[in-house]
Amino acid sequence: MPLDLSDTLVIGVSSSALFDLTEAEEVFRTRGIKAYRRYMLDREHEPLAPGTGLPLVRALLGLNRFSAPGESPLVEVVVMSQNSPETGLRVLQTIRTLGLPITRSAFTGGEPVSDYIEPFDVDLFLSRNPQDVQKVIDRRACAAARLFDPPRKGDTVAPPDDQVRIAFDADAVVFSESAEVVYKRDGLQTYHRTEDREQDIPLAEGPYASFLKKLARLQERLPIAVEYSPVRIAIVTARNAPAEMRVIKTLRAWDVYIDEAFFLGGVEKRAVLEAFRPHIFFDDQDVHLDRASQVVPSGKVPYPSNSPLSGDGSLGADKSPAETAQQATLF
Repeated sequence: MPLDLSDTLVIGVSSSALFDLTEAEEVFRTRGIKAYRRYMLDREHEPLAPGTGLPLVRALLGLNRFSAPGESPLVEVVVMSQNSPETGLRVLQTIRTLGLPITRSAFTGGEPVSDYIEPFDVDLFLSRNPQDVQKVIDRRACAAARLFDPPRKGDTVAPPDDQVRIAFDADAVVFSESAEVVYKRDGLQTYHRTEDREQDIPLAEGPYASFLKKLARLQERLPIAVEYSPVRIAIVTARNAPAEMRVIKTLRAWDVYIDEAFFLGGVEKRAVLEAFRPHIFFDDQDVHLDRASQVVPSGKVPYPSNSPLSGDGSLGADKSPAETAQQATLF
């Protein structure tokens, strides 16, 4: 009988998001496939160093200690790699060395791994490959992010050992980009008036809405009251009054419980994230991610290719440099 994953959170993670393959990728880029194959085979039994996504994957898999006997697991992880099965053996060896309970994988031998998101029922796809992530976002197959480099040792702030902590930006991540379009097109005052007037109308779903709802279902399966759950979720957004009410009311309409929400109104996100200590932070703008990724694992959520926010950023073309910089900070 096919495995029922409807109540299981499925994470698809590329091998280079899970482990540090920087040196191997440089060999491939500068010396070609034959040298790369030899490089990987010669180091087959050398464990790979951790990548940006490893702390999150390890923490999520740890939730399976709460899985009830006979029920589907709370979390499944699928390693998805453009390596061939032969060169991917080092990845599998490292997984076993670390004792990670990952049993499913896809090695596509150079073909895009994004083509296998739906067959593996993936809810969240993490990769270092921007093309793969863009394809997933454009197809609306699942939540997806391109991971930044891991924080440097000594700069990172470790999450608690007994929790999974995830932080999300709001607009163009959890919610649709519509409010952000209004802001960039019509300015802050119009944006605030619109959001205040429509505070009782739920925001449309963004690329991470389904993933967030799946997280909420996972929380319901845990044998712990949601207020004390080992899964802790935060919204870290530049929204502030009077635009904050619509966020809270939308999440209530979705029946999603959020542990913490930070309405910053342009205040630096990095300091708040250092205090929250997430396993990962998702945002759509480099202006926030460049600084946040220095202290916490971070992933960029790209706009769909047909979005008015993607490409040349023409929505802000008629604004002064100061206004454009302010917009980037506020969102």
